[in-house]
Amino acid sequence: MAEIPKGRVLGIDVGTVRTGVAVSDESGFLASALCTIKASGIHPIAEAIKEKAIEKKVRLIVIGNPINMNGTLGASAERIQLLCDALKEICDIPVVLFDERCTTMVAHNILNFTDTRGTKRKAVIDNLSAEIILQNYLDSQQRKH
Repeated sequence: MAEIPKGRVLGIDVGTVRTGVAVSDESGFLASALCTIKASGIHPIAEAIKEKAIEKKVRLIVIGNPINMNGTLGASAERIQLLCDALKEICDIPVVLFDERCTTMVAHNILNFTDTRGTKRKAVIDNLSAEIILQNYLDSQQRKH
C-alpha cells in the first residue's frame, strides 16, 4: 500500500461573490473551514489563494470544479480553469481540480438542518462548501490507498 504524502491541503470553493477556503490537518485526514476571500477577478483571487497556501504551508491546493450535472463543462468551469492556470503561473504548489457537483446543495441542507439563516448563512455557505469539497477530496484519496 502506497503511503499518502503528509501535510496540509487547501480546499477552495470559488463563488461569484466570495471564495471559500478550507484547510486540512497535517495528516490530510480532516478538513476545516478557514476563511472567505472577498477578492474578485481571476488574478486577485489567485494571489489571495497563494498567500493562504504559503501561510498554512500546504502541499496541495484542491479547487472545486463546477461540472454540470450531465457531466459537461460550462462557463463556470472555464473560469475555474483560468484560475487554476493563473495559480500554476504564480505558485509552486500543485493544484488539482475536484468535482464539486452537489456540494452547495449539501451545504444548504446542513445549514437548513442547523437552522442557520440570513446574514449568518451567507457568511458560512462558501466556507462550508470549501470544507465539503476538501473533505470529499481527502476521503477519495484515503479510499485509493
